[in-house]
Amino acid sequence: MTDTRAPERRRFFRQLLGTDNASQPGRAPWHRVPEVGAGDGDVLWSGWTGNGELFVVGDEGMVLRYTSSADAGGAQWQHMAVPTRLPLHGIWGPAANNLYAVGWMGALLHFDGAQWQLLRGGVIDEKGGRFAACKENTPLFAIDGNDQGMAWAVGDDGVILHFDGANWQSEQSPTQVNLRAVACGPNNTVYAAGGEGTVLHRDSEGLWTKLDCPLGSGFHALLVMDDGSLLLGGGRYFVNQGGFRGELVRYQNGQFQALKFDEPMPRLRSLKAYKGGVLIVGDQGHLYYFKDLRLDKLESNSHHDLMDIILLSTGEALVVGDFGTIMTAAEDFTQALAPPPMAAAASPWQTMVVPTENQLWGITEGPDGTCYACGEAGTVIRLRGGSWELLPAPSELAVHCLWDTGAGLFAAGQLGRIYRFDGQQWALHYDLNLDLTILGMWGSSPESLYAVGDEGLILHFDGLRWQRMPSGTQSALYSLWAMDDEHMLAPGDFGLVLRHNGKDWSEFNVGTENFLYGIWGDSLSNIYAVGLSGTLAHFNGQRWQQMATRLREDLLAISGSDAAGAFAVGTRGCVLRLDRDQWVTEVSGSDAGLRAVCATRSGAVYAVGDRGTVLCRNGKTGH
Repeated sequence: MTDTRAPERRRFFRQLLGTDNASQPGRAPWHRVPEVGAGDGDVLWSGWTGNGELFVVGDEGMVLRYTSSADAGGAQWQHMAVPTRLPLHGIWGPAANNLYAVGWMGALLHFDGAQWQLLRGGVIDEKGGRFAACKENTPLFAIDGNDQGMAWAVGDDGVILHFDGANWQSEQSPTQVNLRAVACGPNNTVYAAGGEGTVLHRDSEGLWTKLDCPLGSGFHALLVMDDGSLLLGGGRYFVNQGGFRGELVRYQNGQFQALKFDEPMPRLRSLKAYKGGVLIVGDQGHLYYFKDLRLDKLESNSHHDLMDIILLSTGEALVVGDFGTIMTAAEDFTQALAPPPMAAAASPWQTMVVPTENQLWGITEGPDGTCYACGEAGTVIRLRGGSWELLPAPSELAVHCLWDTGAGLFAAGQLGRIYRFDGQQWALHYDLNLDLTILGMWGSSPESLYAVGDEGLILHFDGLRWQRMPSGTQSALYSLWAMDDEHMLAPGDFGLVLRHNGKDWSEFNVGTENFLYGIWGDSLSNIYAVGLSGTLAHFNGQRWQQMATRLREDLLAISGSDAAGAFAVGTRGCVLRLDRDQWVTEVSGSDAGLRAVCATRSGAVYAVGDRGTVLCRNGKTGH
């Protein structure tokens, strides 16, 4: 499990839940697009979008097409028939029915709106039955075109191909160095870049020249800026640093300058203009936003190599990479791709009046049926007679979770502090004396209470004192679910679930790499886990299985009861209800992020979240 320091973990958690500066342009956290149709063994290299359609190319001749409408099998991502199994590294075209893709062994393909055709490359030696050692088979790695319908593709050995609008032909190259990037500039100029600090320029007359770059960078990415300067990204191997190190270089007024930053970067793969700045992707899941010589690392929730950036017409973007990765910062990538008309629908949920506008983190039902919710700035509210009332604040710190033992209400949150409410006032019950946030609580009795949180924190109260339990992980643990003291689960990062057997905690992997935030079940053979990018998994007593939700929202909590059924909630007012064995979407009537949900024993369901939002469904409280 990745070892992440507490400040970084808390910053991620704040950004995920909307309390940090994630709303600033270019700085929102990224998440995977669900149900892409590519597997963990697939490398996705590049993509193209236009007119509401999306094409993504990758290894094994893969071309994925997304059209916002499902095929006969219900899939929205469709694998296209392609006449080669060669890896495809780049794609460009003036329209969805006129696309070109380039790849390994000089593969150059054209899509005419009906089918893909191999135009050149992939030549087989008739005698040996293998790829021939000819110039036409020189691997191609990048392609770009201009508004006039002309395009250029570059690859190994300095090869440059030019499309004049009718035919492809080779152009004389001033280098034999491997080229990895090409970009069209203003006035019919073109730039290309590659290994050993190689940067080429093509003037409007068609002459390629090599620019005098004193740096030895291996360039993989190239961006022509609005002011005519160049931004180049890549990396090279440093023996004294034991691996590749990323480099960002600016070419301006005839001078190359290596930009220096405090934090080392991995090899950079792609640069694209994005939200007033530059989006940069690289190896090991690294995402950066660059503006005014400032480099901000973005939350990618991934450690896979990211290969390219696909800009969308709405100003949003997709990032593609290793392990079938397609990611976005857009809350709904379908709307970012081509906003569909939304029909209004009636909602079974009602918004309740509450005495706070503070963000609410958690909600719980006590043994007597009383519901409590908690949130920022020490907010604790109680539901009585169908109305929410404000209780005294335990402190000024945020309260993330509550648990009513029947012999006292416990509240926990920031700085590892736990408070107990006796019905009149709060008292500090335990102080961890560490800057760790407690995120979830559960108890079976007043003599057995558990709490989990940042950096694998697990605490147990035995009726006399709180003690820390070894968890074996540095992952944040976001919540707790249990049948009893010997059957307990705590979800965390990258598909991690910790399982407690009454003595020890051990890993119980769900089979996804997305973060998991909530778990609920009505038996040990019927358990659900929810998380990032609409992740929903089911455990049948033997194994976990991923369930298709078609959601772009993050699912942040789940709860159920015999009288109410089961519900999951998440960002942008997302609500799912379990209907027999299928999860169906419900209209919540709210766009607020929903952070917690409680399905009560009486049959009422409450969801709480941003801006003090409290929603109720089928409540029997007479509100």
